[in-house]
Amino acid sequence: YLAKLSSVGSISEEETCEKLKGLIQRQVQMCKRNLEVMDSVRRGAQLAIEECQYQFRNRRWNCSTLDTLPVFGKVVTQGTREAAFVYAISSAGVAFAVTRACSSGELDKCGCDRTVQGGSPQGFQWSGCSDNIAYGVAFSQSFVDVRERSKGASSNRALMNLHNNEAGRKAILNNMRVECKCHGVSGSCEFKTCWKAMPPFRKVGNVLKEKFDGATEVEQSEIGSTKVLVPKNSQFKPHTDEDLVYLDSSPDFCDHDLKNGVLGTSGRQCNKTSKAIDGCELMCCGRGFHTDEVEVVERCSCKFHWCCSVKCKPCHRVVEIHTCR
Repeated sequence: YLAKLSSVGSISEEETCEKLKGLIQRQVQMCKRNLEVMDSVRRGAQLAIEECQYQFRNRRWNCSTLDTLPVFGKVVTQGTREAAFVYAISSAGVAFAVTRACSSGELDKCGCDRTVQGGSPQGFQWSGCSDNIAYGVAFSQSFVDVRERSKGASSNRALMNLHNNEAGRKAILNNMRVECKCHGVSGSCEFKTCWKAMPPFRKVGNVLKEKFDGATEVEQSEIGSTKVLVPKNSQFKPHTDEDLVYLDSSPDFCDHDLKNGVLGTSGRQCNKTSKAIDGCELMCCGRGFHTDEVEVVERCSCKFHWCCSVKCKPCHRVVEIHTCR
């Protein structure tokens, strides 16, 4: 539902909030109260889709989107590890984009993080514009999590979604870095000013993809009167706030199955020489593959001409393309 915001023009009027498909009423109200932030939410949603598709480009499920709601199809309506990743990367995308908008001065409601100032134990001076990750995370918690909290956060699925939303935000918080600039004669670094910056979103995607591969299957349990998620296999160590959790096993994603929102792998490109999941044997689920020869044109024999251009020749070569039956 977050991704649908990417198909709308600039969200600058309250009426636009009413037209956004997939939002619940409390999110529409938040939209109206925070109009200036909503374009950042839209950017975060698009960022999440792009990163999801990059991370899963070589998997049977490649994070493909549909023109209907939900945009990821029925895959996210089931409590699978794929749904866990989608929720995590989406909440991270919103937090990231809102924080970036704060730092760049796009929003009146927030700016740089002014709590990071003064001297540091390492001897440098905190200065510059530290990313206001606290604001981005708080907005993501309010806007994204309200969907689950409005259902009453006691169902298995609501608990799973809330946990994975937070794990997505933790992937940014736990990977904040210090960036510095040197001052002094000829860049001698006599004096150094530093600020806190978010990691690149690719780093966030890499972290969450690792968490996806090691996700924990959970079930609901009660501790006193509180409902919590615990590992289904009691021999596994408890998951942390940073880990992804899921309730249901994933389908194999091999065959086209509209009922469960699975597009299948027929027609997907595969790597003939790879033994991994992107290899033709696994990607095509044993159905075999077609091989076509395609002519590609590339730049070659490039030379630099003074001054200042690079001239190349077009080179033609034939490559084999393998696609699943």
